[in-house]
Amino acid sequence: MTKPLKIDFVSDVVCPWCAIGLKSLEQALHRLGDSVAVDLHFQPFELNPQMAPEGEDVVEHIARKYGSTPEQIAKNGEAIRQRGEAVGFTFNLAKRSRIVNTFDAHRLLHWAALEGRQAELKQALLTAYFTEGRDVSSHDVLVDVAAKVGLDAVTAREVLEQVRYALDVRAQEQFYQSQGIQAVPSVIVNDRYLIQGGQPPEAFEQTLRRIASEG
Repeated sequence: MTKPLKIDFVSDVVCPWCAIGLKSLEQALHRLGDSVAVDLHFQPFELNPQMAPEGEDVVEHIARKYGSTPEQIAKNGEAIRQRGEAVGFTFNLAKRSRIVNTFDAHRLLHWAALEGRQAELKQALLTAYFTEGRDVSSHDVLVDVAAKVGLDAVTAREVLEQVRYALDVRAQEQFYQSQGIQAVPSVIVNDRYLIQGGQPPEAFEQTLRRIASEG
């Protein structure tokens, strides 16, 4: 049997192109079917590692960080909404009023991987933030989302309140930064091949087929 492709999906849960990229990757994997086996892992990346606990107004943040005007922000938001719709992800950007700190979400995702529920939690956190407009820095929200994907709520709260896996997450973040990852999503296949950005499903499918054929 062909060895599965190892896929590391480096991303943040408040990154719209990460939501688009993940949906595109999922569609590509569905098209590949049984012809290509994969071993998918989600790796942490913080778009705003210095973000204060209270977060920041999203429009003010984008304007300050990228120098965008309100008109440009609205135009980009509509482009994101349309790209999301094309791959089956719903963006309700009007509900996303604040950019928040995501370190605790990444710690919870690290634990979810150990519990075999990382993919489910990743999708649920992206939906909670971009579709439902929830605060994914809130422990109450994180515990609720974790419980909805079948994780134990009591343990989830213990993970968050006891600051478990903080060193593990920091080490993973630093590793990918040391590998030159400065933007997300970054999809790394077999520790060798890099696919960056919210690519369409066809791009992921073609690249994964090519890599698998080289295997």
